[in-house]
Amino acid sequence: VPVPRLTALKLAVGMLGATVMPHVIFLHSELVQHRRGADDNMEKCKHHYRMEVLDIFIAMNLAFVVNLAMTVVSAAVFHDRGVDVLTIEEAHRSLTPLLGPMSSTAFGIALLTSGLSSSAVGTLSGEVILNGFVNLEIPVAIRRILTMAPGMLILLSGHDPMNALVVSQVFLSFALPSAVIPLLVLTADKTIMGPMVNSTLTVCLGWALLLAVLVFNGVLLTLTLQNAFS
Repeated sequence: VPVPRLTALKLAVGMLGATVMPHVIFLHSELVQHRRGADDNMEKCKHHYRMEVLDIFIAMNLAFVVNLAMTVVSAAVFHDRGVDVLTIEEAHRSLTPLLGPMSSTAFGIALLTSGLSSSAVGTLSGEVILNGFVNLEIPVAIRRILTMAPGMLILLSGHDPMNALVVSQVFLSFALPSAVIPLLVLTADKTIMGPMVNSTLTVCLGWALLLAVLVFNGVLLTLTLQNAFS
């Protein structure tokens, strides 16, 4: 049985964390609340639910396609030509001689768009958690500073941005069960959800996918510890 390379597995787990971000689970739960009215009946609640499912389906698949496209482009452009790219800056510089000037411009725009989207989602999720779960009445400006401060501190500390990005995404994958487990437990409880309780099939699929995430995380952690102490 072939043992996966540590670097490849770390990137795969990081891609999982970057696509299914645990803090977005809390954000989606908050966003659907704004669609509800005080006089909404069960039919309207089901309509909100269907719209939220469609919203999440589109968002998750778009994120998956973007991550997959980046991987395929990297393999087709850099790996097949024997070009070693270790930083984002090297990737930007290497695209121009390989694919023309427009390729590096498109890469820069895509990177900027992705960064802005990720920052906005992270900041909004941080606000939701601070305001909804911790129940702290903190001004909006301060909440946004608090949620963006860790990322800014990492950049200012001088660490390699590429490695910091991958490690942060791996941490997201490791944090994913902490958000998914309560979600699965609560949505399977009919006393809480009433008619909107998850079906047995949905619950089983959810736990099966969670188990797969735990296995991937466990294998990565085991290989990392073996590599560190070998």
